[in-house]
Amino acid sequence: MYGTYFLPVTYRSTSETRAPLQAYAHIQGGPLAPGLRGLVWFRDLTYGTEVSVEVTGLPAYTPGGPDRDPIGPHGFHIHQSGNCAVGDPNDPFQGAGGHWNPTNQPHGNHAGDMPNLFSNNGYARMSFFTNKFRVQDIIGKAVIIHQSPDDYRTQPAGDAGKRLACGLIRGR
Repeated sequence: MYGTYFLPVTYRSTSETRAPLQAYAHIQGGPLAPGLRGLVWFRDLTYGTEVSVEVTGLPAYTPGGPDRDPIGPHGFHIHQSGNCAVGDPNDPFQGAGGHWNPTNQPHGNHAGDMPNLFSNNGYARMSFFTNKFRVQDIIGKAVIIHQSPDDYRTQPAGDAGKRLACGLIRGR
């Protein structure tokens, strides 16, 4: 039999009237990308978490060269601390710490490693599913968008470059 199959969502309690556990992060660009804005949603499902992101104001793609990394696609991660203070305007959002990595895995397997964002004229939209975390695990952490793509192998952070934007993950 062919057709579409939907998996039930996980609820906070046994009451079927409750909504699935959700969280969100309002993304705000820093001094390196002041026009960058967006929203990330996290929603618990039965076998993991659905992540949806929509952002505008991403910088235009610039190819890398022998002495410089490309600008875009953009690394996209959950970082360990919920601190989106700009700090040093030339190297912002360092207070968010490194990639969230609760099981001490090598880079590429961090729970906070997410797919790169591909921009179309400054706009990016993406949804994906992960079983690396549940919503309750990430509330209070930060989402960071980086200048360059994550290569998923360079230690410790994938050579994703400077931090362009940050958003605190809040429960809903």
